[in-house]
Amino acid sequence: MTDFFSTIFSTDGLLIGTIVPFLFVLTVVVFVHEMGHYLVGRWCGIGVKAFSIGFGPELFGFNDRHGTRWKLSAIPLGGYVKFTGDMSVTSTPDPESTEHLSPEELRVAFHTQPVWKRAATVFAGPLFNFLLTIAVFAVMFAGFGRYVMEPMVAEVRPDTPAAIAGFEPGDRFVSVDGSQVRSFGDVQRLVSGRSGDELSFVVRRGDEELELRATPEMVEQKDALGNTVKIGIIGVVNDEEMGQPRLVEYGPLDALGEAVKETGYVIYRTGQFLKRFVAGREDRCQLGGPVKIADMAGKAAQLGFEWLVQLVALLSVGIGVLNLLPIPPLDGGHLVFYAIEAVMRRPVSERVMDAVYRVGLFAVLAFMGFVFWNDLFGC
Repeated sequence: MTDFFSTIFSTDGLLIGTIVPFLFVLTVVVFVHEMGHYLVGRWCGIGVKAFSIGFGPELFGFNDRHGTRWKLSAIPLGGYVKFTGDMSVTSTPDPESTEHLSPEELRVAFHTQPVWKRAATVFAGPLFNFLLTIAVFAVMFAGFGRYVMEPMVAEVRPDTPAAIAGFEPGDRFVSVDGSQVRSFGDVQRLVSGRSGDELSFVVRRGDEELELRATPEMVEQKDALGNTVKIGIIGVVNDEEMGQPRLVEYGPLDALGEAVKETGYVIYRTGQFLKRFVAGREDRCQLGGPVKIADMAGKAAQLGFEWLVQLVALLSVGIGVLNLLPIPPLDGGHLVFYAIEAVMRRPVSERVMDAVYRVGLFAVLAFMGFVFWNDLFGC
């Protein structure tokens, strides 16, 4: 019995070591996402009936002076903001409820607002996720700086794409596939997600610039949290002599600028991964659900709070990008309908909207089932 409680409640145990960090990470990301919907919705004059962290039965909550019910619900795998006139957490209008709304409620109901207000309110959720990531990166860059290495080639591994392409020790990377590079880390990031794609590398060798073409090969490596990841490499190595590692420190404005660039890269890399995944060019085991996220949160917590915060930043981008996919009932699906409405000058018919929502909901549930299967049995 003692061993059982130790396993559950110790800092390395299931509750303290995994579940608590997981709930911290997920709650922060969900809260920020829903707060984006809430704040912009209120700014647009839309009434809010409920703000919930989690789904299902309410555990506890309170009403504010505006009549909004703030609550924590039993299933901590998401959250929602329910606006006046909504039938559900997907902000679908309820015809029967609309008939019973008072004139004041109709004035602030979500579906009676101009299309730009509805679009702004919906887009605010993913936007706030991106802003959270920018804020985290900015604080980390300002507080800790960043170690960088010159984009140099110290060694070319034999029988690798780089060796075949003609790379030589002493080459200095100038650009990768048209993107300028400032550090060896830039090269690694541009190559790691492009296994199987032929890339153009511009290198400076002596006084001349050469273009070399190489196709990164996929290899398995361990990341900082001990997870097995598959990334693309070309087979070049840097070292201290050639790379001259140094710590770059940033002031507040420079840190913010770097944070915006870093967040932009993470958004791009996430979208790139999803595109390649749909095309069958990424390993499905690289896509994790709640179980994998919980495991990563536990490992990050053991390394320190700053690692847990970095995981919050990365997960926040993932949630933001996923919600912008043009699939109802995700935010991106709503935005597609609003774009059509703006062009046609009238809402999409309820019949079409209902049919698309059913298909979209099935797709979302199927995707959730897939990642759960991946977590538990598939990988």
